[in-house]
Amino acid sequence: MNDLACRLHAAHDLRIEDLPEPDATPDMAVVRVLRGGICGSDLHYYHDGGFGPVRVREPIILGHEAAGVIEAAPAGSPLKPGQLVALSPSRPCGECAFCQAGQERHCIEMRFNGSAMRLPHENGLFRTRLAHPVAQCLPLPDHVEAEAAAGAEPLAVCLHALSLAPSLEGQRVLITGAGPIGAICTALARLQGAEEVIVTDVQDFTLGIAEEMGAHRVVNVARKPDGLAEYATGKGRIDVVLECSANQHAIAQAIGVTRPQGSVVQIGVGGTVPLPLNLIVGKELRFFGTHRFDREFADAVDMISKGRIDLSPMVTKVLPAREAVRAFDLAGDRARAVKVQLDFAA
Repeated sequence: MNDLACRLHAAHDLRIEDLPEPDATPDMAVVRVLRGGICGSDLHYYHDGGFGPVRVREPIILGHEAAGVIEAAPAGSPLKPGQLVALSPSRPCGECAFCQAGQERHCIEMRFNGSAMRLPHENGLFRTRLAHPVAQCLPLPDHVEAEAAAGAEPLAVCLHALSLAPSLEGQRVLITGAGPIGAICTALARLQGAEEVIVTDVQDFTLGIAEEMGAHRVVNVARKPDGLAEYATGKGRIDVVLECSANQHAIAQAIGVTRPQGSVVQIGVGGTVPLPLNLIVGKELRFFGTHRFDREFADAVDMISKGRIDLSPMVTKVLPAREAVRAFDLAGDRARAVKVQLDFAA
């Protein structure tokens, strides 16, 4: 059976193509991919041909959330054939000023799987086999399933975002946007002792998943635009906002219900949006941006390995990788899906 890849040629032009066998080098392991999760950035590439200034200028293999099993590893490597590993897509140079300062996520020479930022593009993980750096293959115990292991990357994103927020212990937390990142943030907020977790979205389907992930309350702001009104009293009653939608109306509403000296962590990525600066200034809000992860990937793998978090409710559909076009179309429909995974073993 030939190696296959999900390669995007242009917006809505996703093809399943044959690949040559991967060539292993002394620092690379050969991995047979089992599962891959479709991310929001993958959907931007698929539907729009890119996002922001980043455009697909040549065919690119998509995907940066994946797990698989080791087929071959270099001599002396800690990896063993048959071992399940989560694949970190982030490959900083280790030498620039940001890497030396422990801020690898801001690496000047970052190589990130499935990114069209550079030419040639950095191919992603949506392929049946690939050679991957040994240091970026993080093992998991035998009892862990590939579905869970493939969630390490989005979990790492959320762990880094929450590392920028104040302690959530005993706090009232608002999460705007109930997609995959919002769902994971919901579970983490509960784990970190939030007193109340409120999740907003415009789809009942995604809000139902948020409830499964631990939300105390969900609000469909399309049907109930004033559904957060009670939290706006007294200059605001929300302690921490985890903003996962990048929607300007959701951001403005969240700022409106945040208490003075509360915190807003902006996780969702979008273009230029207007902000109510008068409220940010007048309420002395802490407004944080958050970008990818560093050592949080290892923390995510550890959590999954120890069963400290259950990501399964957000995986709403698994489809064979050969049906990638159908999977991508479904993943973009929040009325029917939260996280869609591709099965490369099917």
